[in-house]
Amino acid sequence: MRNFMENLITADDFAADSEFPDYAHEELEPAPSPAAADVKMAAQGVNVYYGEKQALDAISIDIHSRQITALIGPSGCGKTTFLRCLNRMNDLVESCRITGTITLDSEDIYSPDVDVVSLRAQVGMVFQKPNPFPKSVFENVAYGPRIHGFARHQDELEEIVVRSLNKAGLFDEVKDRLHDTATGLSGGQQQRLCIARAIAINPDVLLMDEPCSALDPIATARIEDLMWELKENFTIIIVTHSMQQASRVSQRTGFFHMGVLAEVGTTEQIFQNPTDPRTRDYITGRFG
Repeated sequence: MRNFMENLITADDFAADSEFPDYAHEELEPAPSPAAADVKMAAQGVNVYYGEKQALDAISIDIHSRQITALIGPSGCGKTTFLRCLNRMNDLVESCRITGTITLDSEDIYSPDVDVVSLRAQVGMVFQKPNPFPKSVFENVAYGPRIHGFARHQDELEEIVVRSLNKAGLFDEVKDRLHDTATGLSGGQQQRLCIARAIAINPDVLLMDEPCSALDPIATARIEDLMWELKENFTIIIVTHSMQQASRVSQRTGFFHMGVLAEVGTTEQIFQNPTDPRTRDYITGRFG
């Protein structure tokens, strides 16, 4: 994986020189340019209100297909609020009102014709805290394919479950415990089970809201490795408070500040050569 934190600019760099330092990073593989990458989802002028309070102000961003996009920023800046807009989870908040446009494959997801249940099957979500159902490991993964009619026979369902657990890097650890309760797994295993459950219905996009914040470093590394593998088949958007994690796993990064998307670009550019002073101050630790 690429890790830009080794060359991360610091506050001292700016104190010594008003210009950005010239970093050598020949070993890095640059992310594809926006023109070269397909846009899977796009937001244009998105505003979010909770009652009279505005939480997001004119958010516009393109999410490129089969890349990992990280959303960073201080607590309360709007990262998770925006993430929840992408599969209309904010519909569940009575006081929430959203304006602007969000598209998936150029189709407006807030159109009255959109089936929200089908949308959430296309845009899956993994939450901050692992939340397995109080069912067996097998039934956790089988639940989605069963209710969406993905399997006509039990053998097809079993194939989906095994394939999903393998993709989540979990099958070898639970193959003898498939009918044991999922709550008996470790925290890291539970989170990978939730990822397996999300990808079992083959979504186009996978949203991850701080998926490693409750995990130890070893479990975190496994989830990050898994994300790197999953991006070959899925478009991933991750909210994280860890700039190190954003630098390790993502190809593009957006920086949120006080409800505004202050800057978005390749992860390399954001961490090594930010153009917005607010981004520069955040990644150099002047606030956070």
